[in-house]
Amino acid sequence: MLTLEKFEQASELVKDVTNPTKLVYSDFLSRQTGGKIYLKPENMQNTGAYKVRGAYYKISTLSQEERDRGLIAASAGNHAQGIAYAAQKFGCKAIVVMPSITPLIKVNRTKSYGAEVILHGDVYDEACEYAMQLAEEKGYTFVHPFNDLDVATGQGTIAMEIVQELPTVDYILAPIGGGGLITGVATLAKMLNPKIKVIGVEPSQAASMKAALAAGEPVTLPSANTIADGTAVKRVGDLNFPYVKENVDDILTVEDDELIGAFLDLVENHKMIVENSGLLTVAALKQLDLEHKKAVAILSGGNMDVITMSSIVQHGLIQRDRIFSVSVLLPDKPGELVRVAATIANAQGNVIKLEHNQFVSTNRNAAVELRITMEAFGTEHKNEILQALEDEGFRPREIGAKLY
Repeated sequence: MLTLEKFEQASELVKDVTNPTKLVYSDFLSRQTGGKIYLKPENMQNTGAYKVRGAYYKISTLSQEERDRGLIAASAGNHAQGIAYAAQKFGCKAIVVMPSITPLIKVNRTKSYGAEVILHGDVYDEACEYAMQLAEEKGYTFVHPFNDLDVATGQGTIAMEIVQELPTVDYILAPIGGGGLITGVATLAKMLNPKIKVIGVEPSQAASMKAALAAGEPVTLPSANTIADGTAVKRVGDLNFPYVKENVDDILTVEDDELIGAFLDLVENHKMIVENSGLLTVAALKQLDLEHKKAVAILSGGNMDVITMSSIVQHGLIQRDRIFSVSVLLPDKPGELVRVAATIANAQGNVIKLEHNQFVSTNRNAAVELRITMEAFGTEHKNEILQALEDEGFRPREIGAKLY
């Protein structure tokens, strides 16, 4: 069972391996929602995520014999680093099975803490099945990333810190993958103050907890295809489910496209790198009525590789009309390109790429195509640029923007 005594014990213990992640007030998100929004930056932990809490507390509860056999875990990345880091502190051997699509940064950092990494399967569930098989064959002690009440107790220490720092908090939002974090946070939050509303957030394409609640028991989704790889879990933990059912007030879902915008918001307004799963709570804020309420969004991790980051920034700028492309047809004669460029410049647009296609028509005197990719301040400014081109007779046609 999850008890207040265990939560208090875990809260003291995890201080040995965690950074103090003080709440960050977000003026930007507060203006958007009408409430007072705070961020719990678990992306600033030593391992880049909250998972070290549950891993360290779990290992502390094991016998020396269990530790000596070596630990094995399965993870999409953050539990891997938490186990590796915590095992190193206890002097244990650690083996971690990770899905083959795990971002390179998570694989390399797990190895840097001394763990052996095995890549297996396309999603967490397949990696977990293989890890459990190895545990049985070789006698390793298996440490589950979420379906373990000791692990959930360690994760719940986040709620202790939130309530201690902001006793009048009205809402706490936490991401859901397999359910360990939301189980610990919701259960402890309700113990400390039953009036606190705890909201779980899942990616729409991997909403396994929402499906479980609808069915009355954990069910296995056919797929969990989402850019929020840390929460791409097809089946939630059966040990967590009763606690979630009892203590979580609501579960919201977020589309992948919404995470892209949330990433830009935190980078530009808070200079924070937060991975897609950690952005679920930020993206979900707009779904709640938070007028005059105090809400804490848990940023569960920040382990995002640079290639993914670059892709998200590009898609985010295009999504918000800060980068867009148009096609215009113009006669193939001197001065036309200058006239287009001058029109864009006068409208304060910034050209970043040009493609000139002379073969769009057999009659080059009638028309050649010019594809222009440019920067704007947003949708309103983009429309002003399009109107300026229209006024000059260029008849711009918007096309899909690409920066490569």
